[in-house]
Amino acid sequence: MSRLEAKKPPLFTSKPLTRDAVSQSLSLLSGVLKSSYGPAGRLKQLHNGAGGCVCATSQSSALLGHLSISQPVLRVLTASVLNHMSRFSDCGLFTAILCCGFIENFRSLNVAPFTVIQISKHLLSLCMNHLKSEACGCRVSVDFSSLETLVCLVRSILTSKPACMLNKTEVDHLTSLVLKAFIFTVPCHIETNAVLGKCVVIPVKGRRVVDSAVLPGLLIETPEIQLGKPLAVKRTGSNVIKIALFSVSMSGDSSNPEEGTIAVHHGVSLEASELNQLLNVGQQLVKHEVGLVLCQKVMHPSLKQYLKENGVMAVDRAGLSLMEPLRRVTGSQPIASIHSLSPGCYGSLKDLCIESFASKHFLHLIPEDTVICSLILCNRSETAWDELKRVCETAEHVLQLTVKEPLALLGGGCTETHLASYIRHKSSSLPASTFKDLGCSQTQYQLVADGFCRSLETVARSLSHDGEEVLTDVVYGHCWFVPSGSPCASRWSDLVSKCSCGVNDNTEDLSWSFLQGQSSSPILQGCPKEPSVKVADLRTLDCFAAKCSGLQVALETANLILDLSYIIEDQN
Repeated sequence: MSRLEAKKPPLFTSKPLTRDAVSQSLSLLSGVLKSSYGPAGRLKQLHNGAGGCVCATSQSSALLGHLSISQPVLRVLTASVLNHMSRFSDCGLFTAILCCGFIENFRSLNVAPFTVIQISKHLLSLCMNHLKSEACGCRVSVDFSSLETLVCLVRSILTSKPACMLNKTEVDHLTSLVLKAFIFTVPCHIETNAVLGKCVVIPVKGRRVVDSAVLPGLLIETPEIQLGKPLAVKRTGSNVIKIALFSVSMSGDSSNPEEGTIAVHHGVSLEASELNQLLNVGQQLVKHEVGLVLCQKVMHPSLKQYLKENGVMAVDRAGLSLMEPLRRVTGSQPIASIHSLSPGCYGSLKDLCIESFASKHFLHLIPEDTVICSLILCNRSETAWDELKRVCETAEHVLQLTVKEPLALLGGGCTETHLASYIRHKSSSLPASTFKDLGCSQTQYQLVADGFCRSLETVARSLSHDGEEVLTDVVYGHCWFVPSGSPCASRWSDLVSKCSCGVNDNTEDLSWSFLQGQSSSPILQGCPKEPSVKVADLRTLDCFAAKCSGLQVALETANLILDLSYIIEDQN
């Protein structure tokens, strides 16, 4: 008998944030994320040692999803950010950079972790109350009766990822397509529990971005369809096309052996029996005046031929991902067995036609009224197309979130610097009872508040990648960028024309100051003013729901990590 290896004891790591390895890993991850942030962010090329697909991206879900992280502290951070992205699709880099900033700024304070956590929670509540108040000047109401704000919101998302490699014409074209696709997914008849539809992305790689298009209904790729031939489809007496949707295999294969043993009598052909059953199903479909049969899996050639001879179009290999859109487009109930057909399971379509894009042929399912549409998305290379698909899906999700909460936040770092200015003002005028309730001194509160504000400002500074000077004004607390290589001037107003979000210009005496790395920006004499926002002036907007969630997730994750006293790892 071979000897068994002795069980190894678990590895205990006390005070993990004091370890050099953890600090270095956190600093490295923070640097990678900061350098990827914003429209001028640098791309990261990701690939594994075994070869395979190479990914060039600056998107947080792709970056964190491809990275192999062994450090337990960083795994907590990345898991939190990826969970946020799974729910909101946007503001992933913002969340991760801010979380790293909180950890780096708070751990250097000579304040007990419990006290830091209590104070930071209070600071977060001040931020959230301000963002949700009507008086907040860095939030914008989204009017769905006008496209201006929606266009700015979608364009901000499309231009934030340079790996898409879009020029202005392409951005404008895609912005209109994304908005058009979103409008298709909004139900025409509003009910109590209205559900938004879905935009299905159809890949066409190696074509120009401006060749992209959006169509109502659903496109199914059908290589066997020949162009030029008329599309004869059987219709019912009410001039609609009846649809049958199968989720079960119709290939005629024997049942799955895992489901049990099949007893076959001598002289009986199992294959012939299966085929006869399929042909019986075909006869019922013809009898029920079905004009189109769609199958998720494979359909037997003999059944397809029988249906064709009787004027019924058959399409197989639709795939699992299209089953839900097909159900919603046609109103069909997926049929899970070939042994029972109910007349109530059928759906219907208004029309069918053939569409051709590049070298691909599609069957276009046109319903009477639908919340499903198809976005034919083109880009020149596979890497750029992958990034563009993720961005378009993010834009669709952001628009859905904005329907639920019709608000947006000023982008370009202005919300972060405005919040930092607001917190500095607010924390300097708190009553003594606040410190007593939190169990801290005023000095401790100010130290944590300063670290909180510097973390917010770190996110704004991360938008600078080419040596630009980053300023903040002491009136509105907005973020301003001075291009690198600008000539020396006696006044900052000679070098900057508008703040990063586009709301404020240099016509007022704003008194700018540097947004320094680790030193505090000056406290405003009063609460930062709320500028009057004109939609036409907006340069960039952020999703309100995603950014508010990102702010909360960043702080909660940082507090969790700061509170770690031990890491226990099983080595077996």
